[in-house]
Amino acid sequence: MALLAAYSFARNWYWPSLLPFSWDLYAWQYVFSEESEVLDALSASFQIAVAVTVIAVAISLPAARVLAWRRFPGKRQLLFVLLLPVLSPPLAATMGLHGMFLRIGLTGTAAGVILAHLIPAVPYAILMLTGSFTRLDPDLEAQARTLGATRWHVMRHVTLPAIAPGVAVAASFAFLISWSQYLTTLLIGGGETRTLPIILVSFQSGGDPAIAAALCLVFLIPAVIAFGSVARFLDYGT
Repeated sequence: MALLAAYSFARNWYWPSLLPFSWDLYAWQYVFSEESEVLDALSASFQIAVAVTVIAVAISLPAARVLAWRRFPGKRQLLFVLLLPVLSPPLAATMGLHGMFLRIGLTGTAAGVILAHLIPAVPYAILMLTGSFTRLDPDLEAQARTLGATRWHVMRHVTLPAIAPGVAVAASFAFLISWSQYLTTLLIGGGETRTLPIILVSFQSGGDPAIAAALCLVFLIPAVIAFGSVARFLDYGT
């Protein structure tokens, strides 16, 4: 990150010089200008990643609870099926998804991109939350119900506080998975949904290292903040 920061302020930097010949703010000025469309892409990426995070956690909580506490035929096979989106090559999975989305009119839409991002995000969230539920004693919920707590109060005051570190980690991974998607967004979005990775790759191929470095830092900062927030939360929980 220090090297990226130096590149983002470098005007001329040629080998074998250890430091740039001159420093300039032109890369950052261009990144935050209307011409670059970076702010719009940043907003789109954030909205899509937040939507994917909320939906992935909402889907994963009941699924992980069942996988951790219930025994039923085909449980191991189901876990393998959940891992298939992660194990399959991203290009193959995305191409198959693109063909299906073309038929139902979801290509080129933010909703289609969100649904596509959920495919790798949900398995990770389910597996992480399954581990959290496995470490939680179901008798705690039963004891709370015998004392008169409703299902909502049991979930709010017993279950969620106990699995909060797992929820935080699952949410952060879902956010980061969606935030970093390039190929899926490119194929499903069809150029209509321009997220930050789409802008970043186009600038990297443009040949200006200062602008590319500044964009890399803009791309990394939200991810670092998300991971740092989860790390602080986990330290607080321990």
